Amino acid sequence: MPKRILVLLSSLLLAAQATAAELSIDVGQGARTWHTDELLKLPQVRTLRIRQDVSYKRDMTYRAVPFKVLLPGVSADDHLQAVALDGFAAELAAGPLLNTGKPQAWLAIEDPAHPWPPLAAGKPSAGPFYLVWTDPAAGPISPEQWPFQVRRIRKLSSVAERFPAMVPDPALKPDDPVNQGFALFQKNCLACHRLNGQGDAQFGPDLNIPFSPTEYFADGFLKRYIRDPQSLRQWPQAKMPGFSAQVLPDGDLDLLVGYLKHMAERRGH
Repeated sequence: MPKRILVLLSSLLLAAQATAAELSIDVGQGARTWHTDELLKLPQVRTLRIRQDVSYKRDMTYRAVPFKVLLPGVSADDHLQAVALDGFAAELAAGPLLNTGKPQAWLAIEDPAHPWPPLAAGKPSAGPFYLVWTDPAAGPISPEQWPFQVRRIRKLSSVAERFPAMVPDPALKPDDPVNQGFALFQKNCLACHRLNGQGDAQFGPDLNIPFSPTEYFADGFLKRYIRDPQSLRQWPQAKMPGFSAQVLPDGDLDLLVGYLKHMAERRGH
């Protein structure tokens, strides 16, 4: 078959896949399934320029709708989860998603007439649906709060209610550094990792069973690994991103590691 025809057939297939994409949203008022063409026809859709997109590592342009438009009845105290095609499950506080100032959350929609580029050679695009942010540094917004290839968004009870084995010692005060570290764990780690056998993610290893990384990393090396995984372990299939000091300041990194050390002592609770 001529190469030109193969290219044409491939393009048509990609367009058909994008057209057929569906996004399920359940925020407590019954599940709603949105199709790509429905989302692109919403009056709030606009062309959005994202500077240094987290996933593409460069400037990107999207057709996008303010995320809050898709969350009727959701309040700032609610908790949401965005599940991707590959099992990535981002835990999202609703408050930032409802913000109309800075930062602001948007659902980018892959237009079948203008498909997005692949994330890397041999990889698919970030579509068909991708949570992106304008002015993310104002949050700050973690890279884990940019889930791509999203297939489902749902309102859930809090992480502490759903996964009690992740909760620090209840005798600790709410503002204890360990509880602050638990909040950072939810924001930065829970999208990929489980802990004590609990969690919805199917992406990365459990961070306490059979051992905590605080037990098998020498002093200082765990923090170095979190900052730049490839500086300690290099392999082509590595997927964990590094967390820069801009995303996870040194003080927050200390709190996160403190939580993991605390939970190493609560294995089996």
